[in-house]
Amino acid sequence: MPGRSRGFTLIELTLVLFIVVLGFAVIGSNIASGNKSSQLKAASRDLMSALRYARGQALIAQQEIAVAVNLADNSYRISNRDKDYALPSEIELTLVIAQDEFKNDEIGQIRFYPDGSSSGGRITLEWGELMRKIDVNWLSGKVSYAEQ
Repeated sequence: MPGRSRGFTLIELTLVLFIVVLGFAVIGSNIASGNKSSQLKAASRDLMSALRYARGQALIAQQEIAVAVNLADNSYRISNRDKDYALPSEIELTLVIAQDEFKNDEIGQIRFYPDGSSSGGRITLEWGELMRKIDVNWLSGKVSYAEQ
Protein backbone atom coordinates (compact mmCIF):
# COMPACT_ATOMS: atom_id res chain seq x y z
CA MET A 1 0.00 0.00 0.00
CA PRO A 2 1.72 3.14 -1.17
CA GLY A 3 -0.39 5.57 0.92
CA ARG A 4 0.49 4.01 4.27
CA SER A 5 3.45 5.67 6.00
CA ARG A 6 5.94 3.80 8.10
CA GLY A 7 6.66 5.05 11.61
CA PHE A 8 6.06 4.47 15.28
CA THR A 9 2.67 4.39 16.93
CA LEU A 10 1.85 6.52 19.92
CA ILE A 11 1.77 3.41 22.11
CA GLU A 12 5.32 2.43 21.06
CA LEU A 13 6.66 5.94 21.77
CA THR A 14 4.94 6.03 25.16
CA LEU A 15 6.38 2.63 26.08
CA VAL A 16 9.93 3.70 25.15
CA LEU A 17 9.60 6.94 27.14
CA PHE A 18 8.31 4.97 30.14
CA ILE A 19 11.32 2.64 30.01
CA VAL A 20 13.74 5.59 29.76
CA VAL A 21 12.13 7.37 32.74
CA LEU A 22 12.22 4.15 34.76
CA GLY A 23 15.93 3.74 33.95
CA PHE A 24 16.74 7.29 35.09
CA ALA A 25 14.82 6.71 38.33
CA VAL A 26 16.90 3.61 39.10
CA ILE A 27 20.16 5.41 38.30
CA GLY A 28 19.17 8.39 40.46
CA SER A 29 18.37 6.26 43.48
CA ASN A 30 21.68 4.38 43.11
CA ILE A 31 23.60 7.66 43.07
CA ALA A 32 21.78 8.93 46.16
CA SER A 33 22.42 5.71 48.12
CA GLY A 34 26.12 5.83 47.21
CA ASN A 35 26.41 9.32 48.66
CA LYS A 36 27.21 8.06 52.18
CA SER A 37 29.81 5.70 50.81
CA SER A 38 31.44 8.44 48.72
CA GLN A 39 31.56 10.89 51.62
CA LEU A 40 33.06 8.26 53.93
CA LYS A 41 35.64 7.36 51.29
CA ALA A 42 36.53 11.03 50.74
CA ALA A 43 36.84 11.68 54.49
CA SER A 44 39.11 8.67 54.98
CA ARG A 45 41.23 9.70 51.98
CA ASP A 46 41.61 13.20 53.43
CA LEU A 47 42.67 11.83 56.80
CA MET A 48 45.10 9.36 55.19
CA SER A 49 46.56 12.16 53.12
CA ALA A 50 47.09 14.25 56.26
CA LEU A 51 48.83 11.35 57.99
CA ARG A 52 51.10 10.74 55.00
CA TYR A 53 51.84 14.45 54.76
CA ALA A 54 52.81 14.54 58.44
CA ARG A 55 55.14 11.56 57.99
CA GLY A 56 56.77 13.21 54.97
CA GLN A 57 57.20 16.50 56.82
CA ALA A 58 58.79 14.70 59.78
CA LEU A 59 61.31 13.08 57.44
CA ILE A 60 62.07 16.28 55.52
CA ALA A 61 62.23 18.70 58.45
CA GLN A 62 63.88 16.15 60.76
CA GLN A 63 61.44 17.02 63.53
CA GLU A 64 58.48 15.37 65.21
CA ILE A 65 55.11 16.06 63.57
CA ALA A 66 51.78 14.95 65.06
CA VAL A 67 48.26 14.61 63.72
CA ALA A 68 45.79 15.36 66.52
CA VAL A 69 42.29 13.92 66.10
CA ASN A 70 39.48 15.61 68.01
CA LEU A 71 36.79 13.00 68.66
CA ALA A 72 34.33 15.56 70.09
CA ASP A 73 33.95 17.69 66.96
CA ASN A 74 35.18 15.28 64.22
CA SER A 75 38.20 17.29 63.20
CA TYR A 76 41.95 16.88 62.96
CA ARG A 77 44.98 19.15 62.99
CA ILE A 78 48.54 18.73 61.80
CA SER A 79 50.99 20.13 64.35
CA ASN A 80 52.95 22.28 61.86
CA ARG A 81 49.78 23.94 60.51
CA ASP A 82 47.33 26.35 62.12
CA LYS A 83 44.21 24.94 60.53
CA ASP A 84 41.58 22.48 61.76
CA TYR A 85 40.21 20.10 59.13
CA ALA A 86 36.58 19.06 59.69
CA LEU A 87 35.04 15.70 58.86
CA PRO A 88 31.27 15.21 58.35
CA SER A 89 29.48 15.13 61.70
CA GLU A 90 27.58 11.95 60.73
CA ILE A 91 30.84 9.97 60.77
CA GLU A 92 31.72 8.30 64.07
CA LEU A 93 35.46 8.31 64.79
CA THR A 94 37.24 5.76 66.95
CA LEU A 95 40.91 6.11 67.83
CA VAL A 96 43.15 3.28 69.07
CA ILE A 97 46.50 4.68 70.16
CA ALA A 98 48.93 4.46 73.09
CA GLN A 99 47.44 5.83 76.31
CA ASP A 100 50.04 8.59 76.66
CA GLU A 101 49.07 9.97 73.22
CA PHE A 102 45.66 11.11 74.53
CA LYS A 103 45.73 14.74 75.65
CA ASN A 104 42.31 14.30 77.22
CA ASP A 105 39.30 12.11 76.53
CA GLU A 106 38.52 14.02 73.33
CA ILE A 107 41.88 14.56 71.59
CA GLY A 108 44.37 11.88 70.68
CA GLN A 109 47.36 12.11 68.38
CA ILE A 110 49.57 10.01 66.19
CA ARG A 111 53.19 11.20 66.13
CA PHE A 112 55.65 10.79 63.29
CA TYR A 113 59.35 10.85 64.11
CA PRO A 114 62.32 12.08 62.01
CA ASP A 115 63.46 8.51 61.31
CA GLY A 116 60.11 7.64 59.62
CA SER A 117 58.65 5.68 62.51
CA SER A 118 55.53 6.69 64.40
CA SER A 119 53.64 6.21 67.62
CA GLY A 120 51.27 4.02 65.57
CA GLY A 121 47.56 3.52 65.87
CA ARG A 122 44.27 2.91 64.13
CA ILE A 123 41.53 5.37 63.21
CA THR A 124 38.12 3.89 62.42
CA LEU A 125 35.53 5.89 60.52
CA GLU A 126 31.96 4.58 60.66
CA TRP A 127 28.77 5.81 59.07
CA GLY A 128 25.90 3.45 59.73
CA GLU A 129 26.92 0.05 58.43
CA LEU A 130 29.83 1.47 56.39
CA MET A 131 33.31 1.37 57.92
CA ARG A 132 36.87 2.24 56.94
CA LYS A 133 39.94 1.64 59.06
CA ILE A 134 43.19 3.58 58.73
CA ASP A 135 46.24 1.89 60.21
CA VAL A 136 49.55 3.59 61.01
CA ASN A 137 52.41 1.15 61.52
CA TRP A 138 54.53 2.16 64.52
CA LEU A 139 57.80 0.81 63.12
CA SER A 140 57.67 2.07 59.54
CA GLY A 141 55.13 4.89 59.86
CA LYS A 142 53.34 3.47 56.81
CA VAL A 143 49.69 4.53 56.47
CA SER A 144 47.24 1.97 55.05
CA TYR A 145 43.50 1.39 55.07
CA ALA A 146 40.97 -1.41 55.11
CA GLU A 147 37.38 -1.12 53.89
CA GLN A 148 34.59 -3.17 55.43
